[in-house]
Amino acid sequence: MKKNNLIIAFSFMISCLVQAQDKRPDPQPPVDTYEKFKVGVAGYTFAHFGIDTALATMEKSDVHYLCIKDFHLPLNSDAATIAAFHEKLKSKGVTGYAVGPIYMKTEAEVDRAFEYAKRVGVKMIVGVPNYELLPYVNKKVQEYDLKYAIHLHGPDMKLYPDADDVWNNVKNLDRRMGMCLDIGHDTRNGKDPVADLKKYHTRIFDMHLKDVTAPTKQGYSVEVGRGIIDFPAFVKMMRKVGYSGILSLEHERNMKAPFAGIAESIGYIRGVIRTTKTK
Repeated sequence: MKKNNLIIAFSFMISCLVQAQDKRPDPQPPVDTYEKFKVGVAGYTFAHFGIDTALATMEKSDVHYLCIKDFHLPLNSDAATIAAFHEKLKSKGVTGYAVGPIYMKTEAEVDRAFEYAKRVGVKMIVGVPNYELLPYVNKKVQEYDLKYAIHLHGPDMKLYPDADDVWNNVKNLDRRMGMCLDIGHDTRNGKDPVADLKKYHTRIFDMHLKDVTAPTKQGYSVEVGRGIIDFPAFVKMMRKVGYSGILSLEHERNMKAPFAGIAESIGYIRGVIRTTKTK
């Protein structure tokens, strides 16, 4: 009898242990879930890979927002191709929130970009128009009711080297004309992206996340957290100004083998988001 009782007790204990294991808590959602802003990925990060690889990498990193690059969804895509593309994103829990960067040197290229954004169904273009095209782009913004975020490129290009330059070119235009603040390129042009976010936040519609080694042209991209940018201060400023857009990782190091760097960068910025949060 005692032996039977021991067997029953032992079986009950094993059952409880199994049930306890079955009730292990799920992983917590990404910390940016509770912020006004969200962490995303700029499509250029996957310049050497197709959309399937991009989405698989995003799924592993628990990232759900993608700025669509035209090498994943060509500018001449028809309605069926675009619908299939969105279904593929949806299957991985990803939203394509904007298109670009798209370079524009003629009015015809501006027209093509706006028609493309309309077909894709996004409300923002990340663009790089020649300076003389800005009045025409402004007209198109009003016609299509889209936000237009000018991507700055640091000291590597004469067009829009930093946030000051973009601001000076859009401040008297439609309020839907703004910028994509590339944190790394802004820094490489000798600017402070924390200060620029504070100054120009009303016209910052998108941001590209990267880190760099120096505030000069010789500075180059590294994994987020390995360079000189003060990310705790930057995240705090995002909260202070109420930034509600996407902070999209644009990973530009080891681009033919970027996956470890992507994971490290996403993990680092989410660690900063968590540790700078105040109750």
